[in-house]
Amino acid sequence: MRLALQVRYIVVILWSIRPIDRDKIGTNQRELSFNTVICGALPSGLMGNAYHHSDIGGYTSLFHNRRTKELFDRWTDMAAFTPFMRTHEGNRPAENFQIDQDAESMEHLAHMARIHDQLAPYVKSLCGEAAQKGYPLQRPLFVHFEQDLQTYTIQEEYLYGPDLLVAPVHKQGVEEWQLYLPAEETWVDVWTGREIQGGQSLTVPAPIGKPPVFYRKGSKWTALFSSLKEVK
Repeated sequence: MRLALQVRYIVVILWSIRPIDRDKIGTNQRELSFNTVICGALPSGLMGNAYHHSDIGGYTSLFHNRRTKELFDRWTDMAAFTPFMRTHEGNRPAENFQIDQDAESMEHLAHMARIHDQLAPYVKSLCGEAAQKGYPLQRPLFVHFEQDLQTYTIQEEYLYGPDLLVAPVHKQGVEEWQLYLPAEETWVDVWTGREIQGGQSLTVPAPIGKPPVFYRKGSKWTALFSSLKEVK
């Protein structure tokens, strides 16, 4: 007899803010914010849960915080680079932004869903690794860069399989994002094709629809990754 267990994380509809101080967007409160999705996925994967996802826009509204269009769009950006991509109206639908309220957000969701679909061959290969070796699809950077000590403290970007690095934007009102690229690799910006030597932190443009995503130069999936910028 096989027993199936399901673990659900309730993610609060928040940016990286303190619930008692809603104006100070950007404080790093990992317990109650959008970035908890990443912080939750990575240890969960190391414990044997190969597949992880979150409801786009979050589910639970607490402390008078509400989902906004920008939060929903940023969450959509991240979800395209996770195993499952799905929305949810949340626990208080009437009080929160919904996808059918804005044509621009609907088109953005459709566009990122096409990118998610474009990645299907790569994701299929990661599912094979999960079945054969137990690797999670979303991985802490140190899994593949154990000699780079910088990677051990990074909790808010991740490797999607061995070859893609994703650094989701989880602060409000920003157009640039700082991230770290692991050492001893050359990384290629998915959207621009720019090559950057690893082992450094840098700030990159991060408009909605082009979240910071890089792939390893020389990856066997280069053709697939470089095609993402052509997806309409």
